Amino acid sequence: MCLVVGRIATRPVRPHFLKSSSSQHLFTRHASQSLQNASYSKTLLLPKTSFPLWVNSAQSESLFKKKTCEELYRWQAQNVHGPLFVLLDGPPYANGHLHIGHALNKIMKDIINRYQVSTGHKIHYHPGWDCHGLPIENKALQELKKDALSLPPSVIRAAAKATAEREMKTQQEEFEQFCIMADWSPKTTFRTLDHDYEIRQLQVFQRMVDQGLIYRHYRPVHYSPSSHSALAEAELLYNDDHVSHSVYVTFSLDSQTTIASTALREVLAKEPSASLLVWTTTPWTLTANMGIAVHPELIYSFVRSSVKEGALIVAKDRLVALEPIIGPHEVIAEIKGADLVGAEFHSVFSPIHPSGSMSAKIIAASHVTSESGSGLVHCAPAHGAEDYLAFRALGLLQGPTDIICHVDDAGKFSRGVAHVVGEEAAQALVGQEVLKGGNKAIIKLLESIGSLVRVQKIKHRYPYDWKTGEPIIVTATSQWFANLDGIKDDALHALKDVQFYPPSSRNRLESFVRSRSEWCISRQRVWGVPIPALYHTPTDTAVLSSESLTHILRVLSERGVAHWWEGPVEDFLTPELLANFAGGPEAWRKGTDTMDVWFDSGSNWSTLSAPTGGRKHRADVCLEGTDQHRGWFQSQLLTSVGVSSGQSAARPVSPYGTLITHGMVLDEAGKKMSKSLGNIVSPMTIIHGGKDKKKEPAYGADVLRLWVATVEYWRDMSIGPTVLAQCAESMRKIRNSARFILGNIGTNIQRKHFVPVERSELGLAERFVMNELYKLDQTAAEGYANYNFPKVMNSLTNFANITLSSLYFDIRKDCLYANDIQSAERRAVVTTLAKVLDSMTSVMAPVLPYLAEEIHSTLHEGDEAVSQLSVFAKKWTPVSAEWSDPYAEQDMASLLRMRSVVLSLLEKARGDKHLKSSLEADVDVILPNDISVQPYLLQLIEREETFLKTLFIVSDAKITDEGSLGTSSFAWSYVSSMDIPDSDLELAIRIRPASSSKCPRCWTYTREEQHDLCPRCEDVVRRLD
Repeated sequence: MCLVVGRIATRPVRPHFLKSSSSQHLFTRHASQSLQNASYSKTLLLPKTSFPLWVNSAQSESLFKKKTCEELYRWQAQNVHGPLFVLLDGPPYANGHLHIGHALNKIMKDIINRYQVSTGHKIHYHPGWDCHGLPIENKALQELKKDALSLPPSVIRAAAKATAEREMKTQQEEFEQFCIMADWSPKTTFRTLDHDYEIRQLQVFQRMVDQGLIYRHYRPVHYSPSSHSALAEAELLYNDDHVSHSVYVTFSLDSQTTIASTALREVLAKEPSASLLVWTTTPWTLTANMGIAVHPELIYSFVRSSVKEGALIVAKDRLVALEPIIGPHEVIAEIKGADLVGAEFHSVFSPIHPSGSMSAKIIAASHVTSESGSGLVHCAPAHGAEDYLAFRALGLLQGPTDIICHVDDAGKFSRGVAHVVGEEAAQALVGQEVLKGGNKAIIKLLESIGSLVRVQKIKHRYPYDWKTGEPIIVTATSQWFANLDGIKDDALHALKDVQFYPPSSRNRLESFVRSRSEWCISRQRVWGVPIPALYHTPTDTAVLSSESLTHILRVLSERGVAHWWEGPVEDFLTPELLANFAGGPEAWRKGTDTMDVWFDSGSNWSTLSAPTGGRKHRADVCLEGTDQHRGWFQSQLLTSVGVSSGQSAARPVSPYGTLITHGMVLDEAGKKMSKSLGNIVSPMTIIHGGKDKKKEPAYGADVLRLWVATVEYWRDMSIGPTVLAQCAESMRKIRNSARFILGNIGTNIQRKHFVPVERSELGLAERFVMNELYKLDQTAAEGYANYNFPKVMNSLTNFANITLSSLYFDIRKDCLYANDIQSAERRAVVTTLAKVLDSMTSVMAPVLPYLAEEIHSTLHEGDEAVSQLSVFAKKWTPVSAEWSDPYAEQDMASLLRMRSVVLSLLEKARGDKHLKSSLEADVDVILPNDISVQPYLLQLIEREETFLKTLFIVSDAKITDEGSLGTSSFAWSYVSSMDIPDSDLELAIRIRPASSSKCPRCWTYTREEQHDLCPRCEDVVRRLD
């Protein structure tokens, strides 16, 4: 039987076209029979509902969008008085159209929020945008068709602001199409360019200054020549396929100076000409060499080799690996690394510029190993963090002037390189990018002066600027830093109270926090929140104190943060500064550095109220991708802990109580999406369809959301045509299950007069379905609570497909369509279906809000007071534990084993063309003879004998035994058997032709020959008459 919408359908009538006049009487009889069948069909309770089989997603979504999104958020904010649930939004960059990763992220957040609303919580969720930083600045410059150096900063800032505001508007329109429950008005969203947000961020910064955590330092940092700015570790991407030109070079040991080590003196007395063999992957840093490091415990060999006159000094453990470099060699002496420490050597460029640099010394360093290179490490403290720290530990760096650096802010060699290589050689270097022409020029220079032993191309892991995709350098610049050593322990302690999903992500975040000692927070960008430092030019003094910031923030609060860039410096000078420093206002300048954008977004915890009412954290949940362990998750934690460390006896608390991490979205082949590969899947195309609707159908928001809820988000996931088609099919089956129920439980008015059946009066099938519904409800509640959405949706899909569609609907159609509307059996089925629909709607609603709203609206047609409210206005009522029925589950499992045997036999009969419909058959359940103790299965069969024909969808099912079979023969029959559990017996099952005639109303073969209808249908029709 088919599900019918609207007008009642009649059973199909096949016309008979007979040529012979002698057949006229037969034709008339058939016509009369067909008319009678048609009239009987009008007495059937066929499904009726306005809920369509197929839906136009665009039309359906337009009907419910306001109700289930913006209006719902406002309604719950005003009317829900349950516990507060806060989800803090990690702001996306206001840059470009939304991609599938945005959809995954925002929909996951919405699923969480909708579940919390459905369970009675009041939601605080303010979507936001990250508006500063290089991507937006670059986009604005591209549109202006200018570079940053050719325009006044005020023009760039105005263009960047306009770009950010335009992009936010576009992104908001696209976010809304994901069916996000949020109020998008300015009061309930945030933008990091908003005045109030910027002031709040500067107040967070001031409190970290108060704690003594902010300082300025000249030291090596990650620096991006392509961005003209310093970068934090979180802004780096590592390219495993980067190719560098590495070099082996020699530094001549200075045997003329005083040598403390007796062992070294003895070796040099025999071999006065000795050179240190050094390997580096950054030849351009050799102009800034300030020392060579050895490990004091390693053994170093002096070897004679054809590649260099005199002796070469290398680590003994590296000799075998260095054979391709130094060739055949002879070891003439060995000493410990400690004996080399303190010895002096000449610059690698001393052959062309002897007076250019003083001799440097060999130092001891624990980071030197014998695993690569030569066992001797070239040290340039301006270009390496380990070198810098080693020199600082030895007291060799007292001030900024002690560090040698010849690289400017464009990543090019500066004029200062002439001090090391001489004026003539400097001409080939000055102005050259160190990563490009400069590096090649250095190698060429080394070769010309005889210091180069070997050049090798190597492929290795190298840091890149994540925004420009270009390689970075490490170079010394003056930057502002946040000291993390003082708050790191508090931050790690605060994470102990945080729940992580998946749990493995805890280790990732903790390791990032543990490995950091400082955070470079200054950027050399125009578009951003200023670091409001004042500089006294004559003394080169930077002033950034709590007192100066109090005055500056008061001015900026009144006049706007832009006044820092536009206003005169005297507006920001206090009387104390003018009194303590000479020169008046003219001697001062304002800083031009902006804050790291991670400080911008990392301050958004401060937009939330301090927790009250037993809540421990400002935000209950934060959810972002795996890359945010290095970014927003970390910057939130560090700024929050930074402002509160040491303020009370209690240790600081994390700003968030739960961190959820999702992976990246790949194409169906598991490849990263990119324009060049042409494999980008746009969420807008999924919702609205592509140009070719056959290839790219318009699936609507619910199918996109269903994909989000079915993927294992805690690892990288795939999307593509096949996956989406599968989601659409799952959605169709869930929808059709709801449609079947809506068509059979009656209208809103009919249900008001419906008398449900008590649990004690329900049959086994109904108790089984309710047990399965209870399990689904429990699984869904547990899954949502633990953010395991695939577990929820897999359970819902299985329930709809297997429990309902493949079993319960199939076996109960006859009862629903043909029984009397007031029969106890039918009322039991309707009672069950109503409960199923109610719970299924609650389970699906967080993921499929449009479908849930459509079901809710159809269910309450005619009751405007209810239907105009969102489905989420009704609190999710858990299925009562009274419906947990493991006995019904066990009994049904036993009977379903029998059903499988029956269905197999029916399929054989159908294959042999003995029947078309299973209703043409009867079933005999044949018990074994001479049973002393009746096994439970046989007790169950006897108890449920009247239910068996319903379960098997046959016209009759009888229990008999082997001795009662008699000698009757049938036109056909099929027999099979199954084991009886807990016994050695077998149960035989036979199918055979139905013994009665076909009833024209219900189509079961239960009519006696002399009657027009079967007994049931006679009774129903008589009642109708």
